[in-house]
Formats: sequence, C-alpha cells, structure tokens
Amino acid sequence: MSDWPKVRLHVVTGKGGTGKSTVAAALALALATQGKHVLLCEVEGRQGIARMFDVDPLPFEERRLATGLPGEDGRPGGVVNALHVDAESALLEYLALYYKLGRAGRALDRFGVIEFATTIAPGVRDVLLTGKIFEAVQRNSRNKGAQEYDHVVLDAPPTGRIVQFLNVSNELAGLAKVGPVKSQADTMMTLFRSPRTAVHLVTVLEEMPVQETADGIAELRSVALPVGGVVVNQVRPQDLTLDQLDGAQAPAVAADLVSAGVKTDRSTTLDDLAGALVAEGHQHAERRRLEESQRALVADLGVPAYELPRLPGGVDLGALYDLAARLRQQGMA
Repeated sequence: MSDWPKVRLHVVTGKGGTGKSTVAAALALALATQGKHVLLCEVEGRQGIARMFDVDPLPFEERRLATGLPGEDGRPGGVVNALHVDAESALLEYLALYYKLGRAGRALDRFGVIEFATTIAPGVRDVLLTGKIFEAVQRNSRNKGAQEYDHVVLDAPPTGRIVQFLNVSNELAGLAKVGPVKSQADTMMTLFRSPRTAVHLVTVLEEMPVQETADGIAELRSVALPVGGVVVNQVRPQDLTLDQLDGAQAPAVAADLVSAGVKTDRSTTLDDLAGALVAEGHQHAERRRLEESQRALVADLGVPAYELPRLPGGVDLGALYDLAARLRQQGMA
C-alpha cells in the first residue's frame, strides 16, 4: 500500500547534487501502474528529463515518455508523459485560455512584452510556472481535449527556493490585492496546502544536505505546505557489519589478514596491496559511521523515509526502473 493514497501532486525538491531529478523520474515510473496516467514536469530549464530518458529536448507540450511499472497483478503499466514548463509559454497559454488572446498574445511575445512581464515583476515567473502545474492537476473544460492525469510529479526548484516557489499568494501580495490573478493564486494555494499535495525532499547522508532537509521541512510547515517523505539517495553498499567496521577502523588491523585473500603480480608487493586495502577499508568505515549518524538524524525528522542505492554506473532508463521498483516496494508509490 502506498503511504500517499490521496496525493495527486508530488513535488520533489532537494539540495543541488542530491539527485532530485532522478528521484522525480523514478517516482513517476513507480506511480504509473495498472493503467494510471502520470505527468512528469520540470520547470528549471535544464532539460534534465530529456537527458535521463535519452529523448529530444522537450517543448511546452505534453509528450509520451515511457511506460510505468507493471502492476503486481500482472496488468501492464500506465503511461508517463513529460512536460517542460517555461514561464513565457505558460503566460501565452493562460492568455489564450482565460482571455481568448490567441494571436494577440503571440504578437505580444514577438514584441518582447511577455519576457518583460516575467522579468520586471518579482515572483511573476514562479506564479506562471506553478499555474501551469495547477492546471495539469485540475484540468477543466477550458483546456478541451487535454489528458487528465491520476498523478502529477514535479521536478521542483531546490530546497532553498521551494517555499518561495510554491507560496504564490505571498509572492503576489505586493502585485495584486484583488482581481482574477489574485483569485487564481488563492485557488492554487488551496491545492498546494491540501492533502492532495505532498512535498518530498531528497537528501544524501551528508551533514549539509541533511541539515538543509531539516530546515526545509521546518520552513514548509511554517507556511502550512504539506511535507511528504524524505528520500535518502545514493546510499553506499552496507556489506560490512558494525563489528567489521570497528575492525576496519582499528589501527591494529593486520595487513596479513587482508593479504591472505588477495593475489598480486610482480609489479606490486603483497604488503603494498594489503596496506592499500586496509587504508581503503579504514576510509570506508569512517564514511559509514558518518552516514549512520546522519541516518539517525533523518529518522528523527518525523516523516516517512525511503532509501535508494548509489549507482556507480550512472543513471539510464534501466536504472530508473530499478529505482522505481524500490520506491514502490518501500511504499512511496
């Protein structure tokens, strides 16, 4: 059973370098089971989704990307579509849907008015981006013929910007007190603060990312945005027991115990190779101890936690399916 049965909008954030885009993609594949339709969105202009799935750069148009994991009952997986959202295209679509400014809107774009509007007023760009995400979740009759989705997964900005990005009412406070834009922003906040939304945070077992995750959770709660789970990414193998880690850290570890299990050629002495292995074992033990201390801090955050392994070979489509299966096994999807 999923830990998030009521959630339709999964927002994935995290400190840069923790792999939040990878987690967002894996989560989308995990959610697209038993015929469900999932939309995977990105808003940062990096075309990270296209690179991960080895497809052409995505336009401002929903494109079929992959098939999700099959269900446990054998039913085929659903469909994952992808969308690259940029503020200029989002504003043109908004003008066309709500003000019928089709050709007129494109004329404004040619004259640079759209770019001016999205750069001169602080917060407008984020409001436009989140507005498109809201529209994807809350499809209505204005967007005729558009695909309706069971879930939307957003590869969101980093943790340090996520509250500013989602808290659109606050961003518009100095721009619009009343009117349709203010009304729509308030409606968007109703979704973002509801049980239909969960903001998941991605971290690695290092001090700075874990602390930023804790700070991010506190900041989200301070503005009543719903905190989801924490995904601990890039976890190293844990083949050694705690007793073995203690032995690897002990200065009296005998190189002959290591050398008994290795072979070498004439260019390297057995003692040299054994000494190098002992040093590497010592470093691994130190790293594992650090990770265990950070894992304990993650456990104290009071939210569901999930772990994904480090992938030395990099991330390709096969690896994404493997990560998706792990997320589903742990109850995230």
